[in-house]
Amino acid sequence: MEPEPDFQMAPMVEPVRPTRSRAVRAPRKAEAAPRKAAAAPVVAAAPVVEIVAQAAVVEAPAAPVAEEAPAKPKRTRAPRKTAAAKAAEAAVVAEAAVVAVPSAVVGCLIGSAGGPALVEWMAREKLAPSWLAVGGQVWPYAVAFGTGLVVALTGAFAASGRAAKTSAVEVLREAAVDKRVMTVGRWVFGGLLLVLGVGLLVQKLASDPADLLKRKTYTTQPMVLIGAFALLTPLAAGPLVRLVAWPATRMRGAVGMLVRESAAAGVRRTSALAAPVLVSVALAGSLLGSTDTVGAGRADEVRSRTVADFVVTSDHGLSDAAVAAAAVPGTRSAVSAATTVEYLYEGLVRTPEPARVVDPAAFAELSRLPLLDGSVKNLNDTSIVVNDEWPVTAVGQPVEVWRADGSKVTLTVAAVMRRGTGGNGAYVTAANGAKARPDRVEVRLEPGADRAAVAASLGAAVHSQGARVATVEEWIAASQPETKRESRLAVFVVLGLALLYSLIALAGTMVAATSDRGRDLAVLRLSGATGGQVLRLVAVEAAVVVVAGALLGVLATAFNVLGTWSALSVLVGSAAPLSLPWGAMAAVAASCAVVAVPAAVLSAAVLLRGRAA
Repeated sequence: MEPEPDFQMAPMVEPVRPTRSRAVRAPRKAEAAPRKAAAAPVVAAAPVVEIVAQAAVVEAPAAPVAEEAPAKPKRTRAPRKTAAAKAAEAAVVAEAAVVAVPSAVVGCLIGSAGGPALVEWMAREKLAPSWLAVGGQVWPYAVAFGTGLVVALTGAFAASGRAAKTSAVEVLREAAVDKRVMTVGRWVFGGLLLVLGVGLLVQKLASDPADLLKRKTYTTQPMVLIGAFALLTPLAAGPLVRLVAWPATRMRGAVGMLVRESAAAGVRRTSALAAPVLVSVALAGSLLGSTDTVGAGRADEVRSRTVADFVVTSDHGLSDAAVAAAAVPGTRSAVSAATTVEYLYEGLVRTPEPARVVDPAAFAELSRLPLLDGSVKNLNDTSIVVNDEWPVTAVGQPVEVWRADGSKVTLTVAAVMRRGTGGNGAYVTAANGAKARPDRVEVRLEPGADRAAVAASLGAAVHSQGARVATVEEWIAASQPETKRESRLAVFVVLGLALLYSLIALAGTMVAATSDRGRDLAVLRLSGATGGQVLRLVAVEAAVVVVAGALLGVLATAFNVLGTWSALSVLVGSAAPLSLPWGAMAAVAASCAVVAVPAAVLSAAVLLRGRAA
C-alpha cells in the first residue's frame, strides 16, 4: 500500500482580482473613423515623445524624497470586561458562595462536636489540665465561618477576574502549554514571605539564638517559609516533574512520555496539586525535625558536660546512706544537689537561675563544663560559677546573689561558661546551697575496673536505699523533656489537624483538576488508548506530582531544621546533631499518595464513563 500523503492546509489568501479601468474604453463603431484620422499624428509622434520622455527622466536630477517619520508604537490597552465576562464572573463568585456556605456550616458543626472530644482526650493523656473544658462562646465559630467564606470568595473573585480579562486569542495560545505560570500575587506574597522567613531566621541567629529553641518559635515560625515555598512552587514544578518522571519514560509504551510532558506542560495544574503535598510533608518534617534536633542537641550538650559512666538518682532526693552506698570500690563519684539563686537583671528585677551545689574538687574531675574563662577548681564558699548571660561575666568581679533561703550575699565570679541551650545554670558550694538535699551522684570507673561487676554492686548497694542506678545514656534519655511522650503527643495533635486539612484540600484539588481534563482524556481515547491505559496514565501522573511535592516539602524542611540546628551550634559552640524525620515524612507522602491517586483515578473513570454513554 502506498503511504497516505501528508495533508497540509493551504494558506488562506484571498485571490487578487484584476481591476477594470474605466478611463480607457473601446470607441463605438460610429465614431471610429473620424477619431482614427484625428489620432494618426498623435500615434505617429508617440515614439518620439516616448524617447524624449525617457531622456528627460534619465537626465533630470532626482527629486528629494521626504523621509517618513518612524511610526509610533500603538499602546495596547487592557481588554475591557464585556457584559458576558461580568456575568460569568458573577456566576463564578455565586457558585463559590453556594459551595462555601454549606461547607462552613458543616465545619462549624464538626468543630462543635469534635472540640470537646479532643480536649477530653488531651486531658486524659495529660496534655492539658483536667479542669480545661470548651466554653459556650459563639464568636470562634463566627470567626471560622467568616474566614472560610472570605477566603473562598476572594479566590473565586481573583480567578474569575483574571479569566474575564483574558482574550480568546490568549486562551487558544495558552491552552496547550502554560506560558505564564507565576501570577503577580504569587510573586509578591511569595517573595514577601520568603524574605520575612529568612530575615527572621537571620535576625534571631544574630541577636537571640536561644529563642529559636523555644517550642512556640520552632512550631510557628516555619509556617512562614512553608507558605513561601507553596506560593513559589510553579518556579520549580516543571523541572522537578521532568526529573521525577524520567524513570517513567523508561517504561514500555508511551505512558511515561505522556506523563512527563503532560505534567510539565500544565505547570499551573501541577503546582496546584503539589502544593498540599508540599505543605503536609514540610509541616511534618519541620515540626518533628525541629523537636528531635533540639532534643538531640540538649542531650548531646548534657553528654559533653560529664565523663561519668553511671548516675545514681532518686525521685525524692538521696539520703546520706544512699550517697555513701554509691561510693563502691573501683569508682570515683561526685555528689550534687539542685538549688536556686537569683541575680539582679539590669539593676531592676531579681531573676531566678537554676544552680547546682557541688564539691569543687570532685566535680572538676568528672565534669567538662563549656567554660569561656576561669576554672571550676577556683570555686569556693565565696565564689560562684556563672554563664555568659549574667550581668557580671568577668572573672574576679563581685556579683550580688540571693540564695534559695532569701539571704543576700556578694560572691566573686570564679568561672564563666557558655549559656548553651539553657541547661548551664550556676554552680555554688554547699555553703551557698541553702541546705539543698543531694539528688544525683555521678560515678566514674577507675582505670582497669570491671564495668559489669561495678554496675552490679552499685545497683545492689543503692537499691536498698531507695535509689536507682542508670548509665549516662539512660539517664539522659529519661531526663530530657523533649523526648517525653507528652511532648511528642502535643506535636502530633497540632500536626494531625494540619495534615487533615491538607489531605482534604489535596483530594478536592485532584478531583477538580482531573474533571477539567475531560477533553484531553477524550483525545487519548480517540487516539487508540484503552480505558485502562488512560486510567493508568492518570494514576502515574498523580503519583509523580505527589513525589515532586514531597521533594519540595523535604527542601522546605531542610531550610527550617537548618535554622534550628544553626541556633544550637551557636549556643553549644560546636556542630550540633542534625535530625530529620525521614520516616515521618515518608509516611506523610505515602498518605498523600493514598488520597491523591484514587481521587484522580475515580474522577477520570467517571469522565470516561460519561463520554462513553
